[in-house]
Amino acid sequence: MIRKLKSGEYRLYSRKKNPKTGKRRNLGTFSTRVAALKHERAVQFFKRA
Repeated sequence: MIRKLKSGEYRLYSRKKNPKTGKRRNLGTFSTRVAALKHERAVQFFKRA
C-alpha cells in the first residue's frame, strides 16, 4: 500500500496490520511513486523466494 505524505514523498506500508501495534509496517519512504511501486514489486518477489 502506497500513501502520499504531506512532505510530497511516498511511503510504502505493509498490506496487513501489525497485530502487536494495530498499525501497518513502514517498508520505506521514496521520493517518487514509481520508485515506491518498484520497491513494492521487489518486496512481493522476495516474499515468495
